[in-house]
Amino acid sequence: MKVKLLSRNPDDYVRETKLDIQRVPRNYDPSLHPFEVSREYTRALNATKLERVFAKPFLASLDGHRDGVNCLAKHTTSLSTLLSGSCDGEVKVWNLTKRECVRTLQAHEGFVRGMVVRHCGTSFFTVGDDKTIKQWKIEAPAYGEEEEPLNTILGKTVFTGLDHHRKEGVFATCGQQVDVWDEQRSSPIRSFTWGVDSFSAVRFNPVEVLFCPNGVSLFSNFREVYHTKRMQHVICIKWSADNKYILSGSDEMNIRLWKANAAEKLGVLAPRERQAANYNQKLKEKYQHHPQIKRIANHRHLPKIIYHQTREQRVMKEARRKKERNVRKHSRPGTVPVVSEKEKHVVTVVK
Repeated sequence: MKVKLLSRNPDDYVRETKLDIQRVPRNYDPSLHPFEVSREYTRALNATKLERVFAKPFLASLDGHRDGVNCLAKHTTSLSTLLSGSCDGEVKVWNLTKRECVRTLQAHEGFVRGMVVRHCGTSFFTVGDDKTIKQWKIEAPAYGEEEEPLNTILGKTVFTGLDHHRKEGVFATCGQQVDVWDEQRSSPIRSFTWGVDSFSAVRFNPVEVLFCPNGVSLFSNFREVYHTKRMQHVICIKWSADNKYILSGSDEMNIRLWKANAAEKLGVLAPRERQAANYNQKLKEKYQHHPQIKRIANHRHLPKIIYHQTREQRVMKEARRKKERNVRKHSRPGTVPVVSEKEKHVVTVVK
């Protein structure tokens, strides 16, 4: 006679230690869980609401400048080092971990228009309204040494922008023309002009200051809105090299530090907290197109002035579109173009 027995592996249900979670077998057959979708939707809705409740992006304010912050520069090898230049020609080096200024130097007379750290991280370049390009050491001078630049190049016009190559000892400046410089020479190795008045910014490809380092997020994609009770004209913004923070400089003579993800919890997370956060994130991605969740996730609080100005601009834009449609509708064929000149996609090939 044959006797059939059921056998199980103890490793599938026995805990290794008393601190482990009790393992419970589960059958994922959809017919056994008729209310699974409704439960997941409720959890996704609650997770979206909690994300908006705990969305507090502002972290700190770095004070110390005596004039508006006009430009920012990240260190190429250090996550905690930031450089800032103000409208009075002053440059400060900040330690973001301690949130304090570690060095201050008077770099230019007038505005500091641009700053960039050399690719190896040992020095940085600055340009200003005094028509000079200066190279400075990252490290502060030793006791008894004077604060002097390593190199100074006198230009013919005011420089408005600056950028350095990622791997080579070459940097570029812009103003009335775009110049490419070698670090070992005092004259540009190449100049570009396009017959316009001036240029405001120059960048080596593929660097673009608006994009975050991972190449996915953009400052103007309206994912988050950053504002405080007292906030003036924002002049410059920078992503941190680890994609987690955003730095902004404004006319208020300080630098503000923000979280890139407003609801992200900082610090060390326990394993269960990390698993819960990942689970909620997947639920929000799964139900992100449902009307209620989409409305809550896309809602951002705006200051009253900006809200009314945005609505007024939207009404004016719609009125102009309506006027164009009416003129096109009641005009003779051929007298009014079907598509406005602004909406045409023009491709120009320059030989």
